[in-house]
Amino acid sequence: MITRLNKFLAHAGVCSRREADRWIAEGRVRVNGKVVTELGEKVDPGRDRIVAAGKPVRMEEERPVYILLNKPAGRVVSVKDPFGRPTVMDLLAHVPARVYPVGRLDLDTEGVLLLTNDGDLALRLTHPRFGVVKAYEVRVEGEPGEEDLDKVRRGIFLEGRKTAPARVKVLRRGRPHTLLRIEIHEGRKREIRKMFEAVGFPVAALVRVEFAGLGLDDLKPGRWRYLKTAEVRRLKELAGLPAAPLPGR
Repeated sequence: MITRLNKFLAHAGVCSRREADRWIAEGRVRVNGKVVTELGEKVDPGRDRIVAAGKPVRMEEERPVYILLNKPAGRVVSVKDPFGRPTVMDLLAHVPARVYPVGRLDLDTEGVLLLTNDGDLALRLTHPRFGVVKAYEVRVEGEPGEEDLDKVRRGIFLEGRKTAPARVKVLRRGRPHTLLRIEIHEGRKREIRKMFEAVGFPVAALVRVEFAGLGLDDLKPGRWRYLKTAEVRRLKELAGLPAAPLPGR
């Protein structure tokens, strides 16, 4: 069956489709002994010999796996870290399937993180076109007024580009910190921290409490669980994908 090379790598559990595009562009993927750099390259997994980052890749008949993790602070959201720092994958050592994170969370940020080997779903949940909502509880230094919060709500210019409108609600005012809930649908690097720093109220702590409708519930930091069938189906509906039958959880 002919398929795009990046899609094959994602479905084989090597990396996400976005990462596969980067690997291909960097010349880290060979097909039948030749380096491939064209992002639209197509392959026949049944006949072609594919090597990524020096390792042969074979498509395994592996059922899709969906995991919700409560990421603790101090963990890198990556399959591997070149600096040897602990990663979120260390917390999933006993998961039988190869999964990878959907999107990112900063090293010091805690909370909801989805991991899966479903490349199509991961790509759509992180693509701005689908507007997936991410909700955070943020503790900022000081006590921002409504005028300050309105600037965040309307959008702030960061690195030459304005952030998308955000929903901000005050949960608790006080000194020395104020607790807020913010909902965004972008995924720019350290976006929330930069927004509040821009209005003069640095972030002291940040927890993602919701991603695409998935919440933490009673999941403790560092703990994880498989998604329920209904949760997977709802994510697929959100991403505009057919909801294939799944074994119950």
